[in-house]
Amino acid sequence: MTAKPVTTEEQQLIAVDPEIEVTESTYGAELSVYTASVTSSVTDYQKENGRRYHAYKEGRELHTSFLLLAFDKNSNNTHWFDIILGYLLPNDERENDRLDLHHALIRLAMKDKLFFAPIGKFPNRVLDICTGTADMYPSAEVIGNDLSPIQPSMIPPNVKFLIDDVEDEWGYENQPFDFIHARYLAGSVKDMPRLLEQCYANVKPGGWVEFQDWDAAVQSADGTIKGTSFEQYTLNTIAAFEKAGFITRPGIYLEKWLKDAGFVNTRVEKLVIPVGTWPKDEHYKRVGAFNLLHVEETLEAGAVAALTRIENWSKQEVDVLVAKTKQDARNPKIHAEYNFYVVYGQKPQK
Repeated sequence: MTAKPVTTEEQQLIAVDPEIEVTESTYGAELSVYTASVTSSVTDYQKENGRRYHAYKEGRELHTSFLLLAFDKNSNNTHWFDIILGYLLPNDERENDRLDLHHALIRLAMKDKLFFAPIGKFPNRVLDICTGTADMYPSAEVIGNDLSPIQPSMIPPNVKFLIDDVEDEWGYENQPFDFIHARYLAGSVKDMPRLLEQCYANVKPGGWVEFQDWDAAVQSADGTIKGTSFEQYTLNTIAAFEKAGFITRPGIYLEKWLKDAGFVNTRVEKLVIPVGTWPKDEHYKRVGAFNLLHVEETLEAGAVAALTRIENWSKQEVDVLVAKTKQDARNPKIHAEYNFYVVYGQKPQK
């Protein structure tokens, strides 16, 4: 990634709670109080030993692999690398539960808002790449798309789902949208600038596009993340995803990409999301509790396929790193946090 990140918001500094005891037992007790509340308010987790992955277009790299093998009989490594890329995150029930938790986390962090773009009260057509607006706008036609048919059967009557790959060619130019919304595409999209160009082509003049996404690199304002297993997990998984061609830190580039695509009136809201209940502020404590559970569920999902397929790690090596990272996430002396960006822009009126 050569582009320089462009943002319009300054870094938020989250104060550490001075009342937190640094012993494992007392901090663990506080974590239990907050996480128990979070878990009961979101979902009951269904634990599974194996993981399931997307079937739709799982072999989209297969043809390239065979071509490379035909031209170079000694390219076994390249052949193996290409044939197994695909989508690197699961799509089983456990992953669906994690995404439900992620939705609750972001809604809490955004103080019960689903988006910030000023789209008005009566949008007619909405494309939601992570559907969540249908109940708010019953008069709108809401289209959601995904790689797998994992959506619930009980949905509002104004919603329809398409099994599709958003990085393919779109066919909505003759029926453009008033609002296009996307959330959490980090690690699943390879060409987000082109995706935003597609959004521009398929939104009405005067319509809005909003992308909400992470900078997947864990940080700490006080440097306590340095040298930890948490940092090593981040460095290794980001490297694997990027080697496979996926964008892992889209949040810091979204404003630039929207402007490059032609959008005007762009705005950036950067939210700092702590991991754990170490913040002093009660709002951040609750957000941190949600994020701790989300991080713990994300660690295996984000590492197993990426590190075993791309970096040739053993499953046992991944398990060790995940276990050590979970310990770091629950350590009150490590003040880990992520940056989450909400960026929106408007297509110029003609």
